[in-house]
Amino acid sequence: MEIKRIAVLGAGLMGHGICQVAAQNGGYEVNLRDIEQRFLDNGMAMIKRSLQKFQSKGKLAEGQAAEILNRIHPMLDLKETVSDADLIVEAVPENVELKTATFREVDRFAPTHAIIASNTSSISITELGSATNRPEKVCGMHFFNPPQLMKLVEVVKGTKSSDETIQTVLDVAHKIGKETVLVKKDCPGFIVNRILVPALNEAAALYWEGIADRDDIDKAIKLGLNWPMGPLMLTDYIGADTVLAITDVLMKGIDPKFHPSPGLKQMVKARLLGRKTGQGYYDWTQK
Repeated sequence: MEIKRIAVLGAGLMGHGICQVAAQNGGYEVNLRDIEQRFLDNGMAMIKRSLQKFQSKGKLAEGQAAEILNRIHPMLDLKETVSDADLIVEAVPENVELKTATFREVDRFAPTHAIIASNTSSISITELGSATNRPEKVCGMHFFNPPQLMKLVEVVKGTKSSDETIQTVLDVAHKIGKETVLVKKDCPGFIVNRILVPALNEAAALYWEGIADRDDIDKAIKLGLNWPMGPLMLTDYIGADTVLAITDVLMKGIDPKFHPSPGLKQMVKARLLGRKTGQGYYDWTQK
């Protein structure tokens, strides 16, 4: 199936980046939707800043940024956003009730041929597909933060996802310049987060228990495992609330051994979520 127009639902941390790479690298027309004008304005401002960075580094020629922006269509109305889309990428907050409700609504308004993909990092694709009348056209398309720079997309097969749906989404991911991995069986956390999030949770536990200082925990993993960023700083980038949400999904969906550490829960209760609130393990107000 040929994809001509993509709709991205959510103009936040991930959604604006997914929208940008689809327009910038894939040359797609993209409808970008959020529920309030201020969220849309903020998303468009982030896209403009990112394009300026690409331009200043010589990766975009003069005038290219304007062409890319012309292919992006900010919208508030969901029906208008999805009614002419061939692929809809959902990037709303990591909450199963919210995502399920979004899928149900999109299914009502989207053309019958349209594929609905979720950028979820942990929620069951099969469950999201079951909220629609087209589970064979539902799959996971999980980008990594920031989508403009990170090369990987996890494509996730739900129990009823058709081979054609999976192949179409793999093709789109390649067209927008991404490397892909296929998650053949729908499981909580997929590949990356099933391995990563327990490590972030353990780092939070080490810090909470006073076993080592923040900087030494991050230094140990950077130098000992060759990570580009330590686990506590990475938690700040992702958001402690998102890490906690994924940990809960792993615990409930796979095994109680994945239970969240008290330290991680405490950070979320205190709204010390990282970059998004200005304060987490690190102070982001000065950076």
